[in-house]
Formats: sequence, structure tokens, C-alpha cells
Amino acid sequence: MSSSPKELFTIPIAPLESHPGGNIVCTQPAPQVYLLTFTSPPDNRLTPSFCRALIAALDTIELSHPAGVVLTSSGITKFYSNGLDLALAVRTPGFWDESLYPLFRRLLTYPMPTVALVGGHAFAGGLMLAMHHDYRVFTDSGKGYACVNELEFGAPLLPPMSSIFRIKLAPAAYRDLVLEARRFDARGAQAAGIVDALGGLEEALKMVAERGLVKKGTTGVYGVLKAEMYRESVALLDTKETAELGAWKVDEKKRKEAAAKRLELWKESQTGKAKL
Repeated sequence: MSSSPKELFTIPIAPLESHPGGNIVCTQPAPQVYLLTFTSPPDNRLTPSFCRALIAALDTIELSHPAGVVLTSSGITKFYSNGLDLALAVRTPGFWDESLYPLFRRLLTYPMPTVALVGGHAFAGGLMLAMHHDYRVFTDSGKGYACVNELEFGAPLLPPMSSIFRIKLAPAAYRDLVLEARRFDARGAQAAGIVDALGGLEEALKMVAERGLVKKGTTGVYGVLKAEMYRESVALLDTKETAELGAWKVDEKKRKEAAAKRLELWKESQTGKAKL
């Protein structure tokens, strides 16, 4: 492994509101291994600018370089990605269908192997980003957690966001991740099947070599096979009928009203039969 990998290109991440922007730098730490290092302070939020830049980087590799393996990593030690800026996402027209879901779909069906090199926290949308890669290598430094914490801040998981966990994880791990908002450290994440290996770039390159991943995308069918494997998620990511993020509150209100009416009717039917 070269101590100074060859730099191939840089994609800027445009600033947006309180987010200062940053860049994605593509280097080549091994032959036909492309490392995309994104740096968007303070914590690599998945803003529309970030999503568009990462898609552009993936497009550049596919269209301008020989097929190989794509690794993604963070230039910010503490975070792989801290997920969405939820307030920005909600008020940005088309964010889900034009920014976030196209990025997830691009990764999920990318025509060569992808590896998320998770060197710090991967929370909520950040973990979703990692899960749409084919493989995940998680730092064993003890400084990072994998977590889906929507439960803690009161947000639903929309179907295109949740399906990847249902497809790739065992039911018990999926339950603990979503319904307990459990924070998995490196070894816990590996035991739960969230990540494939522990370590850093060296371990990721070792996994690439041991699995022979560099050659997997050379026949032209790799992305097609993935699209079939994950067709449930692909279909959900493709839909343009995305539910509004706040629609669950209306649905919950209707559900509670129906439950209250049902209970009142039951009470009336029990008059003289039971003491409530």
C-alpha cells in the first residue's frame, strides 16, 4: 500500500445554508481501487449538495476509469456521517426523490463492488448510506457507533429508508437497531451483521484482495445482479409517491380516534356486565 496514494480527481460539495460545504477527493490506494474521501464539516450531513457531489464522484469513476472497487470514507475523524439535516430536508422541495433516494439507488445498484470504510459514528441516514454499499468495514478504535436513532428524536423511517435494513439484517438485529435505537460499537456491529470486518483502510484493502473484488465488475453484469437482489429497495427508491415525513402524525391521530371510539363502544356493550 502506497503511503501517498495517487489523487485522481476532486468533486466540490457546495455550501448550503449553515453547512459550509467541502469536497470529495478520489485517490487510488491500490490498482483499480478508488477511495472517495468526503469532508463536509462538521459531520458530513447528507445535504442535497453532498448527495449530488457523491453521485457525481460515482459517475466519474464509472465513466472515466477502469472497473474496480469503490471505497468511501470520511475525512472527519469523529464521523462517517451524522445523517440528514432533518429540518433542511423537510423544507427542501424534492429532497427525497431528487437527492437522497437517487444516491442510495446509485450505490445499491453500482456496477462494481462498493465498500463503506466507517471510521467514526454512522447515525441514522449515515448508517443508511453505509448499508447501501455492498460491504462495510468499521473502525476498531472504539470511537464510533452505528445507530438508527429516529426513535429518540421522534421521526419515522419512510419505506425507502427502512427497507435496506430489513433486507440485509437478521430480524433481531433489525428490531434492536430500530425499536431500541441501540448504539452498536464495532464488535457489536460485526456480531449483528451490520458490518463485515473491523479496522481501517489496510483491513479494507485486505478484504478486497481476499475476496477478489477488483475483477467482479469487469463482466458488466454486477449492477444488474444487485438490482435483482435488492429489487424491493430499488422499487421503493424509484417511486415518486413519497409520503410526507409528517404524515405519520395525521395517521396516528386518526388511529387513536378510532381506538377511542372502539373502546367507547365496547364500554357501552359492557354496561352492567363489568366494572371499569
